[in-house]
Amino acid sequence: MQIGNKTIGTGNPCYVIAEIGINHNGSLETAKKLIDVACVAGCDAVKFQKRNPDVCVPEEQKSRMRETPWGYISYLEYRWKMEFGVEDYQKIERYCAEKKIDWFVSCWDIPSVELMEEHFNLMAYKVPSACITDMDLLDRYKQTGRPLIVSTGMSSVEQIEAAVQRLAGTADRLVGKEEEGQADAWRSRVALTHCTSTYPCPVGELNLNVIQTLQKKYNVPVGYSGHEVGLQATLAAVTLGACLVERHITLDRAMWGTDQAASVEPSGLIRLVRDIRIIQEALGDGVKKVFDSEKAVAAKLRRLN
Repeated sequence: MQIGNKTIGTGNPCYVIAEIGINHNGSLETAKKLIDVACVAGCDAVKFQKRNPDVCVPEEQKSRMRETPWGYISYLEYRWKMEFGVEDYQKIERYCAEKKIDWFVSCWDIPSVELMEEHFNLMAYKVPSACITDMDLLDRYKQTGRPLIVSTGMSSVEQIEAAVQRLAGTADRLVGKEEEGQADAWRSRVALTHCTSTYPCPVGELNLNVIQTLQKKYNVPVGYSGHEVGLQATLAAVTLGACLVERHITLDRAMWGTDQAASVEPSGLIRLVRDIRIIQEALGDGVKKVFDSEKAVAAKLRRLN
């Protein structure tokens, strides 16, 4: 799959996404600081979340009051204060272009997809785990013709299968059923990410081996979207073949917001990206060979050839 000038898939550098999400808390300046963090760390992209709260917030929750940084307000009003509008995203687009980093969004509803399509030429979309069962939304995503990264958190095998079939267009075009030599176009537009949607996620529920399960079943690029505390599991995901990695980022995990505690702070993000690049280089191509650096050692230590 191609996102901008980057190829996503086996044999290519791991595509690292810094998920800003809603950790900007409605502040464009905070969003820019988080973009800076992603750039310094060497991430390939930043991602935001876009919702229309009038559509996404359940009716029974809209009038509920809650404490927020803006005071004691209704949940609906709070959700709107967390949203960036078109002008904000135009500024983000210009800032990302200046910083030379990809950007895209997860849209949680059809009006949000239509808003982004009307005003922006995005490189890709991310389908949130919570939306994988929304077939109308999947249809709208598919109509854009853009690359789709589909997160599989909180989803059963049957729900993932139904979503993939919807995006593939027909069950007959799933793995193992296409005619030999016939290109399966949907595979060049869809990637899956393994995910457990708990914030933060206990290590025992990460189930990283699902990465290889999804690779074998669907033969598409498979990545990892992590919500755990720490970096070790994300690095392990790369060794298991995750071709893209997404982690929430924050300026400070103590900041106000539901996603902050499961996010990576700037110093951790720098270490994470550094170690991902080292691990991928160390994994090599899997072909056993004798390196030139070994030959002098062999001549010195080996008695028989």
